[in-house]
Amino acid sequence: MDWKPDRKAKKAIYKQLAQYIEQGIADGTFPPDKPLPSERNLANVLNVNRSTVVNAYDELESMGLIQRTRGSGTTISKDIWGITKKRIPSWSRYIDAGSFLPNLPVTQKIRKEAVEHNLINLATGELAEELFPKSFLREITSTRSFIGSLGYDHPQGSEILRNTLTKHVKDSRGIETTPASILITSGAQQALHLIVQCLLKPGDAIAIEDPSYNYSLPFYKSAGIQIHLLPVDQDGINPEDLHVLYKKHRIKMIFLNPNFQNPTGSLMNVKKREAILDISSKLGIPVVEDDPYSLTAFSGDKVPTLKSLDRHGNVLYISSLSKIVASGLRIGWIIGPTSVIERLSDAKQQIDFGHSSFTQWIANDFLESHTFNAHMKSLIEELEKRRNQIMKSLDTYLKYQVEYTIPQGGIHIWCKIRKNYNENQLLEESIKRGIIYVPGSTMGSKNGYVRFTFARADENSIDEGIKRFAQALNGL
Repeated sequence: MDWKPDRKAKKAIYKQLAQYIEQGIADGTFPPDKPLPSERNLANVLNVNRSTVVNAYDELESMGLIQRTRGSGTTISKDIWGITKKRIPSWSRYIDAGSFLPNLPVTQKIRKEAVEHNLINLATGELAEELFPKSFLREITSTRSFIGSLGYDHPQGSEILRNTLTKHVKDSRGIETTPASILITSGAQQALHLIVQCLLKPGDAIAIEDPSYNYSLPFYKSAGIQIHLLPVDQDGINPEDLHVLYKKHRIKMIFLNPNFQNPTGSLMNVKKREAILDISSKLGIPVVEDDPYSLTAFSGDKVPTLKSLDRHGNVLYISSLSKIVASGLRIGWIIGPTSVIERLSDAKQQIDFGHSSFTQWIANDFLESHTFNAHMKSLIEELEKRRNQIMKSLDTYLKYQVEYTIPQGGIHIWCKIRKNYNENQLLEESIKRGIIYVPGSTMGSKNGYVRFTFARADENSIDEGIKRFAQALNGL
């Protein structure tokens, strides 16, 4: 066998081997009258572990391509194309061939570990269970009559909720809009996905922040979009960088998270916001503003949005209730020109025939009630306590080893590790000690960073989690 595994490829070696043998069976490289190499011999030839060959043969056997007989070895099934046996589809080939790319392996690992093991979770970007307004939501469902329809709703979402959101974004975020300019989505991520799928085409160039949550999302590459980076400092991107990218790459769209940015926590100043809107107007480039955190300012002050300063309709505004009420409600929205909203709502209807009327009813009643403001006041106080705790813990256990900018809102803190370390080893050692977080490479292009989320764990868990992280770092 002259085939060799590609050890730099993302695909597991056993899957590479199984695919090679499957192709060889189809094209006659491996004839049915000759046995395949034994597991031990093939492992020696390829210089891999025997378990790699065993896994490859297991996969081929499950597909009905080979049969293993004790004493006779491994042979190609004599009835692959006959009628006495049925072939299982080569699901691995279908999986690999799909155009929608999977999450990064490290992202998959973080989610798997967080779900399957009892870890201190400083990775997942959502509120802790105790921060959800359960009593308020329980009151809505138990004391108020359901007013929605159980059939398919309006393509843009409940008109009642869109009316409520029109008032909500004006009062809390300074945004003037109409119900016809709002589309209800299944959270902010669906909103981003719809924009990419409907308003961009393969080969288009976009600008995103570096670091940013957008950096970790594979659906841009799935859509064939070219991504170009805008470095983020303590108060957001440098607007002049937009000119450079436009001249060089003719970018078609700009994606920004200006308020308590994920992951840096930075808050863009008003001067930069105005400069970005001016550039957008001069060049005719739309800006997508992702704003999950503007209502979480620890100062209690109202934070301006790009959309509230937009005088020409250049900004598509995205927000949701995921980071301030409950992620499980799956209520998000897009605000933009009516023609754009109608195009996006048509696409959303093709995907899911519209949003759940039940969760829209709950969201509407909660936003309309006096308890929403009470919840936000309590939430901000709790998030600030946890922010203070994580800074105290970082200073206690990692003094002189990390540097960070103090976030004035949001749920994340972005840390620069001053010592050299292997990112994968640090994550593995941290998981062994019962703590999980997000390595910086999933969020940006620079090495040596980690993101801790302080909304998911309580203060005691935050302190213990940072202590264990410090032990993992110092144990490398």
